Amino acid sequence: MNFIDYCVNGILVLLVVRQVRGGRLDLINLVLPVVLVGATAAYYLRSVPTAGNDLVLELVLGGAGVALGVLCGLATHLRRKADGVYAKAGFAAAAVWVFGMAFRMGFAFAADHGAGDAIADFSRSHRITSAQAWVAAFVMMALAQAATRLVVIRYRAYRLTSSAARGLAAA
Repeated sequence: MNFIDYCVNGILVLLVVRQVRGGRLDLINLVLPVVLVGATAAYYLRSVPTAGNDLVLELVLGGAGVALGVLCGLATHLRRKADGVYAKAGFAAAAVWVFGMAFRMGFAFAADHGAGDAIADFSRSHRITSAQAWVAAFVMMALAQAATRLVVIRYRAYRLTSSAARGLAAA
C-alpha cells in the first residue's frame, strides 16, 4: 500500500465519523458515500476479470459487502422528527463498517508484507487468474457495502415516514 492508498482508506473510514455524529437524511447523506466509494472504484478498478474463478471471487466478496451493508444499515438508529428522518450509526454499525475497511486494508497490507506467496498459491490452486481479480473483488465488496447500507437505511426511513403518515390518516 502506498500513501494514496492510506489516504483513500482514511477518507472512507472518516465516513464512519460522519455517520456516528448523525444527521438528517438528505441528498448529501445519500450522494456523498456513493461519490466517495465510486471515486475509489474509479481509482482502483481497471478491469473486471472473469477468467477462471475470478468472477466467483468477485461475487463472493461482493456478497460479503452486501451482508456487511445490510448489517450496517440495520444497526443504524433512525428517528422521525418534524423536519425529516435522522440517522445515527451506533457502535455496531460503525464496527461493521470499520470491519469491512480493516479486512480490505489488512489483505492489502499482508499482500505487501509477506503473504504474497500464500495469496499467489491460493490464487493458483483456486484458478484466480490475476491480482486485478483481487482488486476488482475488494472494490466490488466496498461498493456493495456502501450501496446496500444506503438502500437499507433509505428503505427503513421510508417505512418510518409512511407508517407515521398511515397513523395520521387513521386518526
